[in-house]
Amino acid sequence: MLVGAGLSGAVIGRELAEAGHRVTVADSRPHVAGNCHTERDAGTGVMVHVYGPHIFHTDDEEVWAYVNRFARFMPYTNRVKITAQGQVLSLPVNLHTINQFFGAAMRPEEARAFIAARCEASTAEPRTFEEQALRFVGRELYEALFKGYTMKQWGRHPAKLPASVLKRLPLRFDYDDNYFAHRFQGMPQHGYTQLVEAMLDHPNIEVRLGTPVRRADAGGYDHVFNAGPIDGWFDHCLGRLGYRTLDFHRFVHDGDYQGCAVMNYGDPEVPWTRVTEHKHFSPWERHDASVLYREHPRECGPDDIPYYPIRLATEKQMLGDYIALARAGRGITFVGRLGTYRYLDMDVTVREALDTARTYLACVETGAEMPAFAANLSG
Repeated sequence: MLVGAGLSGAVIGRELAEAGHRVTVADSRPHVAGNCHTERDAGTGVMVHVYGPHIFHTDDEEVWAYVNRFARFMPYTNRVKITAQGQVLSLPVNLHTINQFFGAAMRPEEARAFIAARCEASTAEPRTFEEQALRFVGRELYEALFKGYTMKQWGRHPAKLPASVLKRLPLRFDYDDNYFAHRFQGMPQHGYTQLVEAMLDHPNIEVRLGTPVRRADAGGYDHVFNAGPIDGWFDHCLGRLGYRTLDFHRFVHDGDYQGCAVMNYGDPEVPWTRVTEHKHFSPWERHDASVLYREHPRECGPDDIPYYPIRLATEKQMLGDYIALARAGRGITFVGRLGTYRYLDMDVTVREALDTARTYLACVETGAEMPAFAANLSG
């Protein structure tokens, strides 16, 4: 049984089905594709990313070929803008951002030296988001682009967050404003839900929607792959892991509202973190009207949809206890973002699902025991 009909469940289910196994995929929601679920807006015809935007990007050729088996991916380049201190700037920070923000016309070498002179190093190895940002871009850009946005996104001062939150963002001294540096980037032409539906379209797969699955319901199956929250599987017996969730304030605009798909808002007095304009996620289509979401992050309650694992010290300690509990059991493997309590990009989710399915098939062939976690949980 696969608990969850998102990417993890769909990929594992497909791989096992093609190997001759009968598979049941259950999901508590009335649709497949999890948080990357997409649907056409009836009024405008715009393809809407219902739980927030998802852009597929990867350097993994096998993963790229795999998703293209089930959907046609159209070219898409993610170009993010940010409104801060009365200006609209490009993200990630690049030469255009630097020159525009400081009212300059520097060449790459000049800008590199200019930023280096503004960088602050309070420690040899930055430990917090704030220390990393000050070392990364200096105080002016940190205050304008990162501090307010981060406080809204995580509900915590950047001095309380680990440096790893920022370390994956690039700093460029050219005019490249592509948010991602991966070779393969795109969007499924008809949305992610159709992609996942195609993965699940196999005679050996039974899909049950609107079907919550608890531990007591999982008896009678050879093996269970759980893509739901690991703490929820154990009835939160050790406590609830911390997440941030999102409230989406949807509105429709007649015309083009902001001229781009994603506009971040860095000023702390603006209550939302970003506005997403969904027709721009399908640039091969033409629509007169727009569907937009304002995103308001907050702490995740028991009945909310979890989006971002907080992963501070308390949560990591609790996660370690849940991992030990999971490894003490048999017949279940935890997968995906919720099952392993990590923020995963979609390509990593697909990669880990493929590897998990192959590990399971090898275990069946050799008679070995399937581990509770096929993924490396150090990430």
